[in-house]
Amino acid sequence: MNALHLGTAGWSYPDWVGPFYPEGTKRNDMFGRYVQRYSAVELDSSFYGVPSEASIDSWAARAGTQFLICPKFPQAISHEAFLVDCYDTHRVFVERFERLGSRLGPMLLQFPYFRRDSGVDVQTIVQRLDPFLARHRELTTSSARIAVEVRNKAFLKDELYAVLERHGAALATIDHPWMPDPEDMLRRMEDHAQRPGGFAYLRLLGDRKGIERITKKWGREVIDQSWRIAVWVRWMLAMRQHGDVFVFANNHYAGHAPQTISQIEARIAAQ
Repeated sequence: MNALHLGTAGWSYPDWVGPFYPEGTKRNDMFGRYVQRYSAVELDSSFYGVPSEASIDSWAARAGTQFLICPKFPQAISHEAFLVDCYDTHRVFVERFERLGSRLGPMLLQFPYFRRDSGVDVQTIVQRLDPFLARHRELTTSSARIAVEVRNKAFLKDELYAVLERHGAALATIDHPWMPDPEDMLRRMEDHAQRPGGFAYLRLLGDRKGIERITKKWGREVIDQSWRIAVWVRWMLAMRQHGDVFVFANNHYAGHAPQTISQIEARIAAQ
């Protein structure tokens, strides 16, 4: 059976000490405890800069052979350069993370939301992605996978799916206020069977501004997302029939990412 990897976006949250990590857990010990509980993590810190070789080697040494680290491409590539004239950063990013070996999971390329007055449409995205993904395949020496996230629902068109399919990349599906809701995404999956990349990648992001009006502490759930989680579990199980599935919860989704994952696990166990 294809693998279902459940995890969270990051691991070093002080508010998790008590609700998730044992009382007294130090920041430096969090990763070691995290890998005992989950099979994968989405690495958010790489969005702000390529980590050092020493950091990556340390994660690899503590992760175990079955654990997967899924790094985000630096914003210098996705946002600032918008995939153009960023070869050196791209090369360093790939070379550094390939030090993980078998512990390297899919790499996440996250685009920002593009306003209408930006002039960016799905054709622009495709024109930038096509050569970038081709170069990525040349740079990688492993079978590292790549997931591409867009935050404009108008970009979810055949043109985007086609370029992803051509380069063996997957669409990163997100639960976010700007994007189609879970029921809509489930219908799209069932109606069109668009599963480029041979694996599925889901990010449970939530409404950052909305939840931060309620809390900025991440030790307990403050929003009931149960109906959305129920639909996403149906999506996960359907996608798992076609390849591995990666699911990462953010604290901003419901207030406490580990509890979101626990809800998913409970629903899957009840199937």
